[in-house]
Amino acid sequence: MTTSAFIASLTTNSSLLALWGALLLHWLLPIPSPLHPLRIWHRLALLIAARVNHPYDNYAQRQLAGYLAWSLMWFTVLSLLFAMSQLVLYPIIFQLTLLWLALDWQQTAHLSHQFNHAYNCNDKDQCRQLLAPHLNRNTDVLSLLGLGKAGAETIILSYGRHVVGVLFWYMIGGGIAAILYRLAIGLARAWSPTRAQYAVFGYPAIRIAAIIDILPLRLFALLLSLGRNSRVALQGLRNQGENWHLPGPGWLLVVIGHKLTLSLGGPAIYNNVKMERPRLGGRITPSALHLAQIQQLITQRLYVWIAVESLLLYIFYGVL
Repeated sequence: MTTSAFIASLTTNSSLLALWGALLLHWLLPIPSPLHPLRIWHRLALLIAARVNHPYDNYAQRQLAGYLAWSLMWFTVLSLLFAMSQLVLYPIIFQLTLLWLALDWQQTAHLSHQFNHAYNCNDKDQCRQLLAPHLNRNTDVLSLLGLGKAGAETIILSYGRHVVGVLFWYMIGGGIAAILYRLAIGLARAWSPTRAQYAVFGYPAIRIAAIIDILPLRLFALLLSLGRNSRVALQGLRNQGENWHLPGPGWLLVVIGHKLTLSLGGPAIYNNVKMERPRLGGRITPSALHLAQIQQLITQRLYVWIAVESLLLYIFYGVL
């Protein structure tokens, strides 16, 4: 293939151009968290749950209500997006916009840098304040060591779900699939069974999130395992990969825990009740240095992930 033909194939590949355009727009014009449209989705989820999640109903009724509420919200958006896709004049801009809305790379990187600085300064109040919007547990009771673990887990899973999962589903189904994935993750977050009122009602949402998470997060975990300490990381996957309650996030935590010899998981307090979680990884409690290593490792692998995805999009939508 000549250079001119290669360039022509790139410029006509709308999926690839939308991917690069959304990534560029996300870094040049990130949406502040308080103004993000997904906050409306979160509030709407809480309002609907307040109307249909009745604590006096039996187990089966509450679980059915969870499935019906999830279906109502998710399939309504699916129908609207599909209808809009048939009407837009410029499909590439439509796909780019949806991916831009679904991505949350820069906000995660910002959280990582802020938390690492506060943790390095032993500023527990600031660390708790930074993690509070991202955790379904009370951060006020976390010690400095507990904050280190919680911060590491939050950063790892945020990159996994808000960047890796979004990019994976964009490759599978375009911008519509990417934003629908984020909406499904948002419902699992809003109706998390770790909150007492959603222990039954939220089970369908977390189960669906686990299903759509498993492939992208496990693939990224394998990518993270490559390089230094790969043998240790893969051995950790064999020994602990299925221990975590969610299969996708579990692999991410196990790989990074073993690769960097970090202690992750362990007991956590939800609604003033101590819950036992599996202990994953090594024996070292994350420090500020380790948090910086996590940030560096994930960022490097994300560049590889994007390069591989770009190549696949070029092959499937440009060459074939």
